[in-house]
Amino acid sequence: MSQAPDSSAAALQAENDALREQVRSLSKSQHASTEQQTQDEAYAQSQARFRTVFENSPLGQKIITPDLTIRQVNQAVVDMLGYTRPEDIIGRKIMEFTHSDHRADWQELQKRLWEHRLPHFALETCLVRADGSSFWCQVTSVLFPDEGAELGYTILEDISERKKLEANLRRLYDAQETILQLATHDLKGPIAHIELLTDLLRREVDSRSGEGPPPPEMVNYLALIQSACGQANSLLEDVLYVGDLDADALQKSPTDLNAYATARLEVHTLAAQSAGVKLKLKLPAKAVYARLHRQKFSRVLDNLLSNAIKFTPAGGAVTLRVVQHADRARFVVQDTGIGIPGKLHASLFDKFNPTRRAGLQGEKTTGLGLFIARQIVELHGGHIWLESREQKGTSFFIELA
Repeated sequence: MSQAPDSSAAALQAENDALREQVRSLSKSQHASTEQQTQDEAYAQSQARFRTVFENSPLGQKIITPDLTIRQVNQAVVDMLGYTRPEDIIGRKIMEFTHSDHRADWQELQKRLWEHRLPHFALETCLVRADGSSFWCQVTSVLFPDEGAELGYTILEDISERKKLEANLRRLYDAQETILQLATHDLKGPIAHIELLTDLLRREVDSRSGEGPPPPEMVNYLALIQSACGQANSLLEDVLYVGDLDADALQKSPTDLNAYATARLEVHTLAAQSAGVKLKLKLPAKAVYARLHRQKFSRVLDNLLSNAIKFTPAGGAVTLRVVQHADRARFVVQDTGIGIPGKLHASLFDKFNPTRRAGLQGEKTTGLGLFIARQIVELHGGHIWLESREQKGTSFFIELA
């Protein structure tokens, strides 16, 4: 009889525990519901913000599917293509609005995004408006997931004015280049005639040596005329060379740099001897190869070597080295000359460098030599730079792919 109260208490405790569990379960459910509601509200707000940006952007915005079907557009795209409503465009493929000469552009975008899995891709292409007129467009497309699919969020920008400006600038540049080339070629003739006449006058003076020495002023004037002609010819050659630089026409071939450096150094032997400068060549035991346009690249080494000789006092040395640095080939032209002030380094490779200096013997420069050298090196996919300190010498480095 004494166990009945205990049974009742146990039953009551079990009922209380069950009620507590129900309360906890209801609390969790309510909390989960509140969290879901918060997430839904945040998502709805995010979608509202996206629609606001998407629809009101001044740039064209559209979403495309992997088969290039237009799924969504903003009014900017509608206006850009010359239509009235988004419904006029949605559901159609972008190829319907593509200029016939530029269909491959969108095929490339399709391949890069959905086949190669690039996260984004950009291109310039030509689209066609509803009235049949065409315009240039900058396209940037970003791949993003959406409900189990991957879509392309695409931005369109009308760049017709920019392309028109580029075309006008290109025509202007081509016209100026043509005029410069023609003028340069035409000037070479009169300068050659002046040189010829000067040479004839000098010979006439020399042939009358039996009549007494010629006036020193006459000899000096003839020398000045010849020097001026030489400088003018040098400038004209550099100008013509700049106009002839073209990456598409640069036919390169594998070249043994050891043999190449040896041949280029020999060209400067006489000039170095006249200046009292010693030439040195340092080559690795094993041949180093690089792809060069041998004739054009010779201009680079010739320029650096001649400059080094010009700015190295008698008794100094100029060294040409070939180096294999990691997987790249290097030329190094090093001298023990007067060096280059640090303030000149930044503009040293500029066209018509305003800080150009005469050589130690008064040799004039055109200001184009190092500019041309850099252009040729870069057309070879390489890089050129220098290290120099005043009165400590200069080193030019050329690194090739």
